[in-house]
Amino acid sequence: MKKIAIIIGATGATGKIILKKLLKDKRYKKIKLFSRSSCGIQHVKIEEYLIDLLELEQHSKNFIANEVYCCIGTTKKLTPEPVIYKKIDFGIPLTAAELAKKNGIPTFLVVSSLGANANSSTFYTKTKGEMENAINQLKIQKTFIFRPSLLLRATKESRIFETIAGKVMIITSFLFVGSLKKYRAIKTENLAKVMILLANSKEKSKILESDKIQFISDHCEI
Repeated sequence: MKKIAIIIGATGATGKIILKKLLKDKRYKKIKLFSRSSCGIQHVKIEEYLIDLLELEQHSKNFIANEVYCCIGTTKKLTPEPVIYKKIDFGIPLTAAELAKKNGIPTFLVVSSLGANANSSTFYTKTKGEMENAINQLKIQKTFIFRPSLLLRATKESRIFETIAGKVMIITSFLFVGSLKKYRAIKTENLAKVMILLANSKEKSKILESDKIQFISDHCEI
């Protein structure tokens, strides 16, 4: 039986790739997109809901699927106000997970960040850690949390800092060995691939950092 997937953040770097892959994937009959702006793609599989994601809970009746890919996130530069930042990076993923739990969606996948820790003294990593903890407490049947290091984008809108930092990390990647492997930069393409692989696997809940994501990407095919 063909599946329905929900993507939160389909206009972002990782969400865009997941969307393109799922549109080509014969296992899926419908892709529901919940976002503020249109993905700009016309396709028979796409069902688009243009909403205020801070009011996602109001769209519970349409939040029906087999799996949820949550790729939402912001940056300190784009959202300098801590209260608004937390509403986005903590509030939206948690609300999506709560709707998944409420509506019986068995698989929830969310992009977090390397270093996520609810006890961190850094606001960014603390917020990500709190988000992870809150989602895990819901005990959705299959919960996959991804903690990538720097994400290397293949898009024209790649930020200058990320582009420079990515090139530096590629050149110096040989230095990141052993326990430091998780700090290696990873391509958004590989992250998206592994998210789809795990959604369609028999694996149960996991937290995966960059090195594990890269390993699965290198050794498995969709």
